[in-house]
Amino acid sequence: MAIHGALFEQYAEQQASEPFTRQNAKMLKIVLGRGPVWAKAGAMVAYQGDLRFENKGSGGLGRLLKQAATGEGVPLMKCSGQGELFVADQATDVQVLYLENDMISVNGRNILAFDDRIDWDIHRVQARGAIMTGDLYNVSLRGTGYVAVTTRGEPVALDVGSAPTFGDPQAVVMWTSGVRMDVRVDTGGLGSMLRGGSGETLQMAFGGQGHVLVQPSENMQPHHSSGGGGNRGGGLLDNMFGN
Repeated sequence: MAIHGALFEQYAEQQASEPFTRQNAKMLKIVLGRGPVWAKAGAMVAYQGDLRFENKGSGGLGRLLKQAATGEGVPLMKCSGQGELFVADQATDVQVLYLENDMISVNGRNILAFDDRIDWDIHRVQARGAIMTGDLYNVSLRGTGYVAVTTRGEPVALDVGSAPTFGDPQAVVMWTSGVRMDVRVDTGGLGSMLRGGSGETLQMAFGGQGHVLVQPSENMQPHHSSGGGGNRGGGLLDNMFGN
């Protein structure tokens, strides 16, 4: 008896040269053994070895209090042990970067995994003088280590230092340190949306020096949940550095 075809050769597991390695465009392979990593709750699709998973919800008392106050959270699980972990999030594209004593601000729906040695927190994005800001939250990541984010399609990295830059809050994935962000209300406003306008009532305005990563598809509307398993991703989380 035999199985014929190139399936197992074409999709054979890729050898990892780094702790965070893209297995393919939509799956991340994490080699555990140097220390724990954080991953989006429910993102595990497979693992090999002796691994342990702890559902931490929003992680830490301060973050849990923020979650209770806002009705949103960043559902994360702490992964530790020895082995290889494969994570993915609804077949979205995986992007890997390495922070070296630096920081980024990431839409919480786009967080996939990051090193435990990276410090993180949740912040609410607020529009100056605006009543309708929606539930906009981001996750700030600071320090040194690997970070994996997801994008709905292939993203574009915009250099905000070259020209005034604006983005749809549902399409902005992350921005780098040195970038200033403010939320503006579209001049069309709510009335424009109700009258059949574009509906783009909120815009993120960027300045300073650095990059903004934008995906070609908007994130789904947030689920108001206190966290837990599944691939639901934990709310629209958009984080600022207090700029």
